[in-house]
Amino acid sequence: MIIKKEPLVPERIRKIEKGFGFIPTRFLTGGFFSSLSQHEKLIYFLLVLASDRDGLSYYSQDKMSSLLELSLDEFLEGRNALIRKSLIAFNGLIFQVLSLPAKPLENITKRELVTREDFLGNDSLSIRQFLNKSLGDGQSPDKIKGATNGQG
Repeated sequence: MIIKKEPLVPERIRKIEKGFGFIPTRFLTGGFFSSLSQHEKLIYFLLVLASDRDGLSYYSQDKMSSLLELSLDEFLEGRNALIRKSLIAFNGLIFQVLSLPAKPLENITKRELVTREDFLGNDSLSIRQFLNKSLGDGQSPDKIKGATNGQG
């Protein structure tokens, strides 16, 4: 039996207009959708809607977490998972929705930050790095150690 597809409400057919976001069908059929958590899906879909033709979005993390009603921790966890899964990029200011990788990257695990070196090299939101970059006066992280670990 052949199903003839006709619009259910012909006067309301979508049209591609300025600012139209899209998600490739392969996002669903290729297993990407099912590989994401609920928070990851929310963040990804909002970025798709908010991005320009090159996938760039200037929405702030605060704005997005507020719109999605996610705590900052929930937002950061979802954002970081999408980066690890190679679906988005983030430079600290601008997000980019990337073209889909060949297959979903489901088995990439979160790297545990345990040692001082782990935090210095891999935690972009750490207070230590923020202070070091903000001070811009050439102070080494050791000189501001007391500000981040409670020591004087």
